[in-house]
Amino acid sequence: MTALTLTTSGAATLRADVIVVGVAKGAAGPVVAPGAEAVDKGFDGKLAAVLETLGATGAEGEVTKVPAPAGFKSPVVLAVGLGRQPEKGEAYGTESLRRAAGVAARSLSGTKKAGVALPVEAAEDVAAIGEGLLLGAYAFTVYRGGEKRTSTAAAADAAVKQPLGEAVLLGAKPRDKAHKAAAERATALTEEINRARDLINTPSNDLTPEGFAAVAAAAGKEHGVKVEVLDEKALAKGGYGGLIGVGQGSANPPRLVRLSYTARGARQSLAFVGKGITYDSGGISLKPAGHNETMKCDMSGAAAVFAAVVTAARLGLKVNVTGWLALAENMPSGSATRPGDVLRMYSGTTVEVLNTDAEGRLVLADAITRAAEEKPDAIVDVATLTGAMMLALGSRTFGIMANDDAFRTTLHEIADEAGEAAWPMPLPADLRKGLDSPIADLANMGERMGGGLVAGIFLREFVPEDITWAHLDIAGPAFNEGAPFGYTPKGGTGTAVRTLVALAEHAAAGDLG
Repeated sequence: MTALTLTTSGAATLRADVIVVGVAKGAAGPVVAPGAEAVDKGFDGKLAAVLETLGATGAEGEVTKVPAPAGFKSPVVLAVGLGRQPEKGEAYGTESLRRAAGVAARSLSGTKKAGVALPVEAAEDVAAIGEGLLLGAYAFTVYRGGEKRTSTAAAADAAVKQPLGEAVLLGAKPRDKAHKAAAERATALTEEINRARDLINTPSNDLTPEGFAAVAAAAGKEHGVKVEVLDEKALAKGGYGGLIGVGQGSANPPRLVRLSYTARGARQSLAFVGKGITYDSGGISLKPAGHNETMKCDMSGAAAVFAAVVTAARLGLKVNVTGWLALAENMPSGSATRPGDVLRMYSGTTVEVLNTDAEGRLVLADAITRAAEEKPDAIVDVATLTGAMMLALGSRTFGIMANDDAFRTTLHEIADEAGEAAWPMPLPADLRKGLDSPIADLANMGERMGGGLVAGIFLREFVPEDITWAHLDIAGPAFNEGAPFGYTPKGGTGTAVRTLVALAEHAAAGDLG
């Protein structure tokens, strides 16, 4: 992973392969952002004019390279667009800095060392730039290389550049406690987000429920997180009908993993529950062609929960956090659950399965019920749950539903603070009737319209009335099928980790009531 260091050295004297500066979109053309004063001076105050001559406007995501001024130890200056110049008296937003840093890091693949001279006014800027750099530099190269490659394949592998080796953040003070803490937090957080991305990008033949559980156990041992794993025998004995029902069609049996981080003196407790379908074929209700190829990402919710709990442990947050990974592979076979079958869930509730491709809510229901038995102050589940949520909010925004309006608002504010796009969604009472079954307590499908909300209503049925609960449907932003942007790569994104970690930080500070 890219190394992040802080320095008070000047841009002219830093020995690096490139110096990164920010440029904003001003009313009359590009404007050099704070932090780049030394570089602008090297251009006799004409850096903006030089960049404009080369076509730069300062628009977000724009990258322009120019030779460094005479006397600089670095040969190249890379100018990255920050978007609109703030009004007088305003500072650059942390998300703008995060995105710009991500674009710079992606543009510098194959570079060993870069000095980054983006605007730094406070520790929050150090954190945002650090996160952007380390997330933007991410690359998934596990399946590149091998001894028995053809010359063509070997050439293709050689063309894949390694991530930026080291990012030196200019203007940040290594001896300042707040700056140092911000950099350390950014490193721990992004390492776990990138681990989640690795899991999401790993093909399903190499990441089964058992394999995911083993990864969690190893990480728990490393970072002081207690890990308990229920295998298929324990699940059957315990009456986890949702997990067993979804997983029984696969040769790779299901698992329920409990991660537990306990902090001395903690006053609040949180439970995070993640959907972990390591591959979703749809089961007997088989997905149509064109909808199967990315279904290795259907465990993104569990990956986010796993990363959040480990991050909380690494940061030593003063809050108790449990993570529940509901892991199964949804496959069609002679032993698979059929449409029309009835499952008895861990709660004792019976569910008529009308569509085996609505499986995520079944495994989550079992895990939510189990998590609620420990009486946490709040439960948050995370899942790539419905295509309907993508239709509603697009591919970059996740939906937030809750049984408490105030908590839903708080989560929305926390997500925004963390830099993750989210939107509060309702749980309309009139949609509940569609989940009625003539032979069971519930059906796993309701009305087609508002399907993302119906799924949330289904999950709410398994939450005790005295426990605060929220549901994050991350179906849209969990896996980026398009081109990289900002600090977001193609493939697994690690969406919701920052929101969950920020929620845990608020709970540790006593900000949740």
